[in-house]
Amino acid sequence: MTLEETQGPEPAPAGEDWMQGAGKALHELLVSAQRRGCLTAGVYESAKLMNLDPDNVAFCVLAADEEDEGDIALQIHFTLIQAFCCENDVDIVRVNDLPKLAAALGPSEESGEPRDLHCILITNPNEGGWKDPALEKLNCFCEESRNVNEWVPTIALPE
Repeated sequence: MTLEETQGPEPAPAGEDWMQGAGKALHELLVSAQRRGCLTAGVYESAKLMNLDPDNVAFCVLAADEEDEGDIALQIHFTLIQAFCCENDVDIVRVNDLPKLAAALGPSEESGEPRDLHCILITNPNEGGWKDPALEKLNCFCEESRNVNEWVPTIALPE
């Protein structure tokens, strides 16, 4: 007999509004972080940053579409990134809509070409950190998700 069988499943925090609020907060955070230069996009770029300056990472977004589910190399990278985030107390979420994510961030500033958005890290711009209300909302969302045993929650970005 499991704990869930004896106590029943945990209730979901606040339903659809809770999820929509998290999606909106994630969109706001991504736009704000990009404007401040606190956004690192790309699996390899993120891995380098995590290796060089793990204390500077404030939040992580993993993104994949259905076609990416069969990409074993990408799934291995995701597993390693998730392990890093858990080890360093970095909140992490998943997004299943790469086109919406790309639309929110736009093309790369350097080349104007699309960039790898499978992993996005939000970093602190300085040692004092920055208090973004959207980041605080997402941290609360992740904490509440962990309370109902959802360790890497999936967020839907708003239209």
